[in-house]
Amino acid sequence: MTEFIAPGTHHIDLPSPFPMKRGGELHGARIAFETWGQLNEARDNAVLIVTGLSPNAHAAVNEGNPEPGWWEAMLGPGKPIDSNRWYIICVNSLGSCKGSTGPASINPDTGSEYRLAFPELSVEDGARAAHEVVRALGVKQLACVIGNSMGGMTALAYLLLHPHAARAHINVSGSARALPFSIAIRSLQREAIRLDPNWNHGDYDGVHYPENGMSMARKLGVVTYRSAMEWDGRFGRVRFDSECREDDPFGQEFEVERYLEGHARRFVHQFDPNCYLYLSRSMDWFDLAEYGDGDVMVALAKIRIEKALAIGVRTDILFPLQQQEQVADGLRASGAESEFLPLDSPQGHDAFLVDFDRFGPAIAGFLQKL
Repeated sequence: MTEFIAPGTHHIDLPSPFPMKRGGELHGARIAFETWGQLNEARDNAVLIVTGLSPNAHAAVNEGNPEPGWWEAMLGPGKPIDSNRWYIICVNSLGSCKGSTGPASINPDTGSEYRLAFPELSVEDGARAAHEVVRALGVKQLACVIGNSMGGMTALAYLLLHPHAARAHINVSGSARALPFSIAIRSLQREAIRLDPNWNHGDYDGVHYPENGMSMARKLGVVTYRSAMEWDGRFGRVRFDSECREDDPFGQEFEVERYLEGHARRFVHQFDPNCYLYLSRSMDWFDLAEYGDGDVMVALAKIRIEKALAIGVRTDILFPLQQQEQVADGLRASGAESEFLPLDSPQGHDAFLVDFDRFGPAIAGFLQKL
């Protein structure tokens, strides 16, 4: 389908019906994606990026959208993921509210938003939807699949469900299953949203929006995305100036509180709460061991790729370092030339979004060998 080859923002229609792993199906669903670079004549230079929970498909500036993207420093001409060499595809997750079909989309059967009538969402559903984008672009085998955070889960599902669909994989702060700590944090985030009276069992609007619940969910997330080392070095125990205190005996007092509040304000009303709930739960449900008779390593050994790189950060408490090491070891057992790279960034799970001096050379070096 050559109409998708030029850089820019696009959508594809998923097969209709599109069956979901845990039951139910979607009709008239679509996936948003953006592209950079040119697909070569052999159609073998494509790199797929699958994202974390909240990013959209706009990872960097392109001809269709001049605004800076969420991974601007990492992809484009001459950058670590070099669009002069690679045809780069970034997919917005199924279930999101950033262009792909999700709980905030219109259900064609009712003419109203799906809300909680949206089928139960799994990471595997997102992987299958991403594969439909790649097929629509006429790419039979990807050069590499890059997955960040939740995208690391999606990438592994993609590779397991579609054998030989890619030659290589970069797993960035991802994992093959959810661990109890991350499940606990996400459970609290979802609870904060659901306990907000304005959530109203998923039936809210722009006026009656669960702002307090979303704000708390975002703050909990940001606390786990960074490390205690960074919080201490960045904020210490610095307080507001006295005139900045709100007239509340238990109100914000420290600069770190103001930082969290700012993050939350930028997030609420920019992301649909029901989409957040569905995507968050999909991560908790994900466990590659389902495909390996209860053993993650057996499942990873079923993936067929040539090369792999698993990058983790020592200060990451949400997707701890041993999870990326497990991915690298399991892919090595599959016969891949697999490398595990632990980084010393102080910025925790969010390091791949900000610590480009460490992540850029690591990813560029791996791609140069392909």
